[in-house]
Amino acid sequence: MGIKNMGKVTVLMVMVICCWISMTEAEYFKYKDPKQPIGVRIKDLMKRMTLEEKIGQMTQIDKKVASNEVINKYFIGSVLSGGGSVPAKEASPKTWVDMFNDYQKGSLSTRLGIPLIYGIDAVHGHNNVYKATIFPHNVGLGVTR
Repeated sequence: MGIKNMGKVTVLMVMVICCWISMTEAEYFKYKDPKQPIGVRIKDLMKRMTLEEKIGQMTQIDKKVASNEVINKYFIGSVLSGGGSVPAKEASPKTWVDMFNDYQKGSLSTRLGIPLIYGIDAVHGHNNVYKATIFPHNVGLGVTR
């Protein structure tokens, strides 16, 4: 092996070592590590969050005003489908799933990637889903015994 080739090999080895070092020093997020105790994960996440992100995570908005833009801009923590808050008229279960998945993608694309919590006002069952069975309130079911 000539001097010229040894120089190329040396440069290549230095580049590989530099890449390896930079990868090992990449930022480590304790809050994303399921092996960490929950308390450690919470402290790490709370330390990283801005005041705006903390406020957003404590906020639940109605589906009627929800969009990826709103979820990203205000770091929204939860979306609720209240009565009559449907993705589309006569929406199928697939339409509901697609709606939520779209919101979740928006939430996960934020700086910290905190998943969105989704809720639905389903005291009569999931009657917002097209052709769903409507049940009496749970309290009504309880007093029938």
